[in-house]
Amino acid sequence: MRASAEPLEGNQVKLSVAVDEEEIRRAEDDTLRRLTREARIPGFRPGKVPRRLLVARLGPKVIREETLRDVLPRFYADAVEETELDVIAAPEIDITAGEDEGAVAFDAVVQVRPRVSIVGYEGLSATVPSPVPTTEEVDAQVDRLRLQFAELTEVDRAARAGDLVTLDVHGTRGGAPAEGLSADDLVYEVGTGGIVDGVDDRLDGASAGDEFELDADDAPGGPAHLHVAVKQVREKLLPDADDAFASDASEFETIAELREDLETRIGEVKRLQSQLALREQSVEALVELVAEEPPDVLVAGETERLLTDFAHRLSHQGATLEQYLAGTGQAPDAFLAELSEQAKKQVKADLALRALVEAESIEVDESEVDEEIVRIAEQEKLTPARVRSALEQDGRLAGLRSQLAQAKALAWLVEHVGIVDEEGTPMDRSELLLERAGSQDGGAEAADAAGEA
Repeated sequence: MRASAEPLEGNQVKLSVAVDEEEIRRAEDDTLRRLTREARIPGFRPGKVPRRLLVARLGPKVIREETLRDVLPRFYADAVEETELDVIAAPEIDITAGEDEGAVAFDAVVQVRPRVSIVGYEGLSATVPSPVPTTEEVDAQVDRLRLQFAELTEVDRAARAGDLVTLDVHGTRGGAPAEGLSADDLVYEVGTGGIVDGVDDRLDGASAGDEFELDADDAPGGPAHLHVAVKQVREKLLPDADDAFASDASEFETIAELREDLETRIGEVKRLQSQLALREQSVEALVELVAEEPPDVLVAGETERLLTDFAHRLSHQGATLEQYLAGTGQAPDAFLAELSEQAKKQVKADLALRALVEAESIEVDESEVDEEIVRIAEQEKLTPARVRSALEQDGRLAGLRSQLAQAKALAWLVEHVGIVDEEGTPMDRSELLLERAGSQDGGAEAADAAGEA
């Protein structure tokens, strides 16, 4: 077999393939063996039909058609591999010779992955949030700890946001009690929006003994009428942020030590967030350089992948896509349009990283492929040999190498992009490095507070 590729317009290639008559003869023998096994002719057991009889019954034309149907996909795949084309869509095959007899030749017009331009990638910059904790952030975490140790005391004043009120709530529909809309001695924090629209506005400024009514269109189960009676108002008394509080709330003896530990923990979280932002911003900056529109076939394929992945995640939560759309009030067309836009961005990112791989001559050696295969094998609980065999049989080994190359390209990009904070001030890359490998053993409350950051 001989193959050649001729570039056409619109990232298409004409693949011309010529197959010798001897190869076609061998393929015809294989097809006849298959047809012999499959033939069902009265008087002969399955697989025992004489070849001459089968040829006489089917005729040369049918056998030729079956042979070409069997082997053209294989010859096409071999030609793609030989010419190293990165095909992204099914081919349009046109047999140009040998449709009836003799050697076979065919053309296949295929769409290949386009190469995009990323001129200017050496001077990109990324804006990331500062990883340095602020005094206000530390104060917020200290206050969160103080809330956990707050005392409740009844007050003889109007309620305000943050107070806890004790309520009797009774809901009706059409004058009859509404199921699930009544509760006595309900303890509720003013300002949290946990009942229905309008209740918080009425509670802010209400005192013990006050009653009010309102119509709630957003009540569970449909519009309803609510009667609310305020029975008690309590406020939260927070302990002072002093050494005694620090000793009770954590393993530290002083508030200064507690604040220092919280600042360190918050800093670690912010550095991780900044590192993630750096990766995302770096890719987005690279994608901005791509002026070419991605092929529709790639966008459609990525959209389908995202949709399948999303539906799969929903199924693990016991939900369907239809239930999700109904629950969020999204129209299917709008949801798919949003998903398609996301797919388009991801395809452009893929093309941009491939272009960076080529521009920087980034290569993946066999040891890196072996390491990735071992990682996949451990994850799937298979042997590395079985994983490699499956990748080779499915033709996905080249794709794995491409993914590894893109990962190295992303690492190169993150290392070379300029970094500025949200104020536009240049940042030292070392500011994003974690200062310690793991957190010290601390009080559970302090660890929770840092985690919330």
